[in-house]
Amino acid sequence: MLKEFKEFAVRGNVIDLAVGVVIGGAFGAIVKSLVGDIIMPIIGMVTGGIDFSGLAYIIGDAKITYGNFIQATFIFILTAFALFLLIRGINNAKKKEEAAPAKPAEPSADIKLLMEIRDLLKK
Repeated sequence: MLKEFKEFAVRGNVIDLAVGVVIGGAFGAIVKSLVGDIIMPIIGMVTGGIDFSGLAYIIGDAKITYGNFIQATFIFILTAFALFLLIRGINNAKKKEEAAPAKPAEPSADIKLLMEIRDLLKK
């Protein structure tokens, strides 16, 4: 059983997945900071500092905080949009790299020799 676990744990897919999770967590922190520290303050200035999280209905002893839901939905939409813009920029940068033509390869020594012979024969 220990041998099987070792084979499973060091398989390429598991390690790739672990790296993806760690990178995804770090990337998530970047997107969260972008939305929370840059976009939300700007939205707050534009909307006059509206905070939906305080909205609630009180029915008897129960408090239905529907404002938290609205706030979470708003933050989700902004996060998704920020992530879309970020991925779109990365994809556009990749397309520009791929579109750049590669330099032609240097001819081999045999080809150079044949080209010299051809040029001499032309003369």
